[in-house]
Amino acid sequence: MGEARGEAITAAVSDRICKHMNDDHADSIVFYAEVYGQAKNVSAARLLKIDPEGMDILAQVEGSETPVRVSFEKPLANAKEAHVVLVEMLKRSRP
Repeated sequence: MGEARGEAITAAVSDRICKHMNDDHADSIVFYAEVYGQAKNVSAARLLKIDPEGMDILAQVEGSETPVRVSFEKPLANAKEAHVVLVEMLKRSRP
């Protein structure tokens, strides 16, 4: 997710995180939309933006693009914390 992961979550950092997630972890984004965004029947999803309070996802739900907002339990301090929290969210909710 970038070399300077301790940096604040700016628009540029958000873009970098989104590109990485969309390119390498598309299945995780579907999972976030379904489990944390309560979206049902998600066939695909794209991470649009991440900020300290949450992430915006565009999910394909039964053929329609549906915006999904996933809020974090607490605001993120930086990009490194974003990485830790996103991985933790997967581990906590996957069997």
